[in-house]
Amino acid sequence: MINGDILRDAIISATNNLTNSRKQVDDLNVFPVPDGDTGTNMSMTLSNSARELEKLSGETAGKIAAVNASALLRGARGNSGVITSLLFRGFAKGIGEDEFMTAENIAKAFRLGVEAAYKAVMKPTEGTILTVARVAAEYAEKALADGKEEIAVFEAAIEGAEIALAETPELLPQLKKAGVVDAGGFGFVLILKGMLSVLRDGVMIKSTVSANEPEEEEESSRNAAGEFEGEITFTYCTEFIVNRNPECEKEPNELRMFLETIGDCVVVVDDEEIIKVHVHTDHPGNAIENALTFGSLVHLKIENMRDQHERAKHDAE
Repeated sequence: MINGDILRDAIISATNNLTNSRKQVDDLNVFPVPDGDTGTNMSMTLSNSARELEKLSGETAGKIAAVNASALLRGARGNSGVITSLLFRGFAKGIGEDEFMTAENIAKAFRLGVEAAYKAVMKPTEGTILTVARVAAEYAEKALADGKEEIAVFEAAIEGAEIALAETPELLPQLKKAGVVDAGGFGFVLILKGMLSVLRDGVMIKSTVSANEPEEEEESSRNAAGEFEGEITFTYCTEFIVNRNPECEKEPNELRMFLETIGDCVVVVDDEEIIKVHVHTDHPGNAIENALTFGSLVHLKIENMRDQHERAKHDAE
């Protein structure tokens, strides 16, 4: 039976598996902008949760899933990190308050994760991590309908994810042009495989590199992000957390609608305490000013994506 301690170890294993291949994921990152940071952002997002989970022992699977979702949301970095947090937010709702993970709540967790992610993204694009997660959920639900046990349901999700990942270049012209699969989708597969190592085999994948330190790469590694000449419509990747003012009567969707008028790649996620914001814009100051009407801001990060792409091009030379 998959209890809370096993789920905790599975998520930590997933974090390590992704972090070990972070540079490989970064090098695939040509969509939505070729800034080469998807692996880094997803790795740092998961690492924030792993630090919290390492403090826990003897909790239910539901509790672990809830702590994981909260930590991911608060530590989410970049578009891919926020979407990853959304997938696991829905995942936690699927597990609910159950003591164990079962075939039923695993399938439900994948489905609710996909629903949460599609709902929060400004313009859901097929051929991305969203597609990979959606097909994974479809395979999980089919396995459940076929009477499979929990591990087989999880294995089916990975099978679906890998099939969808291989097909991403056929859905996104940018990927086909660059000759790569989607970076976020690949990162999601690494996460699932890291979890399966514990769930099925009882083996936690160990970290071979820090999430904050560059790792050694083989000379043959191809930096598609640096080679790809894609259009960067807006300059600044802007993200922050709003600590919600309890006296503010405005709804987070109002902030989302404003951000959609000044940029793209808008993701706004909220709970009772915070609003997590991600947007690509030429006017980060306007985003910040509007967000301040909802509460105080923490964890502000503004990165120049054009500069990031130029650095990726330099690394590819």
